[in-house]
Amino acid sequence: MTATITENVTVGTPRVSVARAYRFELVKLLSQWRIRLVILACWIAPALFVAAVSQQDSLPVDTLFGRWMHATGWAGPLVVLGFAGTWALPLLTSLVAGDVFASEDRLGTWRHLLVAVRSPRRIFAAKALASLTIILSLVAGLVCSSAVGGVAAVGNQPLVGLDGHLLSAGDAAGKVFLAWACALAPTLALAAIGLLGSVTLGRSPMGLLLPALVALAMQLAQMLPLPVAVRLALPGYAFISWNGLFTSTAQLDPLLIGIVVSLVWAVAATGLACLLFLRRDFTNLTDDGSPRRALVAGVLPLAALLALTVGVVAGTTGAMGSGIERTKVQDSVAVAFAHLYRRQTEELNRPAVTEAQLKASAACTKGSVTDGAQGAGNDWRCVVSWHLPDVVATGTAIYQLDVTPDGRFVADGDGPKEVNGFFLVRTPVGDAPNPLWQFDGNVELLGSTKG
Repeated sequence: MTATITENVTVGTPRVSVARAYRFELVKLLSQWRIRLVILACWIAPALFVAAVSQQDSLPVDTLFGRWMHATGWAGPLVVLGFAGTWALPLLTSLVAGDVFASEDRLGTWRHLLVAVRSPRRIFAAKALASLTIILSLVAGLVCSSAVGGVAAVGNQPLVGLDGHLLSAGDAAGKVFLAWACALAPTLALAAIGLLGSVTLGRSPMGLLLPALVALAMQLAQMLPLPVAVRLALPGYAFISWNGLFTSTAQLDPLLIGIVVSLVWAVAATGLACLLFLRRDFTNLTDDGSPRRALVAGVLPLAALLALTVGVVAGTTGAMGSGIERTKVQDSVAVAFAHLYRRQTEELNRPAVTEAQLKASAACTKGSVTDGAQGAGNDWRCVVSWHLPDVVATGTAIYQLDVTPDGRFVADGDGPKEVNGFFLVRTPVGDAPNPLWQFDGNVELLGSTKG
C-alpha cells in the first residue's frame, strides 16, 4: 500500500503560496554558478561577437543577413537569432528546464520540499515559473546585447530586406525585436519538452539533453525534402519563418502557423509534465523516472500531436509537395533584383529608376527542367530581364541559385560582369560589394502561384 501526497494542510500550518514557492525556486536556480555564468554570458557575449565580426573583412555570408553586417548594426541581432535558434536556445532550455526537477532527484530533497510546501501542484507551478523566468532573462540578454553591440559598432543604419527593399532604421529595429519575440514561441515549446523530460526521466542525463536532441532532430528534418505541411507542423519552424517579416509584403502565414504550433506543443508538453508529476509516488525512493514511462506518457502523446498538427495544417492550408515551385522562384528573384538594381543605380550615381519602370521578370529552370520545375537544390538557373526608360534594348542577367528546402535561396551573379559581377561601390558607410553580385531571397512555401 503506497502513500500519496495530498493538498490537505494540517490545521494551524500556514499555507505556502505559489509566490513564496516561486521565489524560493528562483533563488535556488540563481544560486547555481552555471546559471549565473550563462546569464552573464548571454548579456555580454553577443555584443562582443557582433562588434568583432562587424569589423572583420570576411563576413558570415552563409548566414541570413550576415552579408549586411558592415552596413547596419541591425544585421548583427538577426545573425545571432539564426545561431540562437539552431544551437543556443535549445542548449539553454536544456540547462534550465531540463534540470529543474531532475536536480531534486539527484540530491534526494523531494521529501524536504514536500514537507515544506505540502502541495505537488504548487511545487510544479513554482518550478515551471522559475525556469521560465530564467529562460526569458537569457533571451532578453541575447537580443539586447546583440542589438547594442551592432548599433555601437556599425551604427543605426537602414537594413536591406530579404527581397532587396530598404527598411528604415526604425522599421528595422522594430522588426528585429519582433522576430526575437516570435522566437519565444518555439523556445517555450522546447522548455516544456525539457520539463517533461525532467519529470519523466528523473536523474537520467537524457532528461537534461532532451530539448537539445529534439531541436537537433527538427533541424535535420528541415534539411530533408519533406512536404511543406510537415515542416510547418514542427514546433521549431518559427525559428526559421521569422525571415518572412523582412520582405516588402510580409510573409506572415508560415510565421503565424509556426507560432501557433509551438504554443500548442508548449501547452501539451507542460500539461503532460504536470499530470505525471502529480501522479508520482514520492514515498517510493526508487521512483525517479523510467524510459518506459517516458515513452508511454511522453513520446507517444507528442507523436500523436505531431500527426494531428500535420493533418490540420495540410487540411487548412492545402499545402502540398515542397512548396518550392518555378513561378514562386521567378517572382522572388525578379522582385529582389528590381529592388537591388534601384539600390545599385543610386550607389553608382546613375539616373534614378523605379521598380515599376524596370518591369523586371525572371525565367528559371532547374537542371534541364523548365515547365514544372520545383523543389530545393543548387541547380536552379534564372535569367532576369528588365527595361530602362528610353532604352530600346532589354537588359538580361544570369544567376545561379542554391535553394534550400525551407525556401531560402542565395543568388550568385553569373554575368554580365558590369551588372552582377563582383566590384566595389561607394555607400554612405564605405565601399561595399555590388549589391547585385550575390543576394539572399526567400520563397514563401505557402505563397500562391501566379499564372
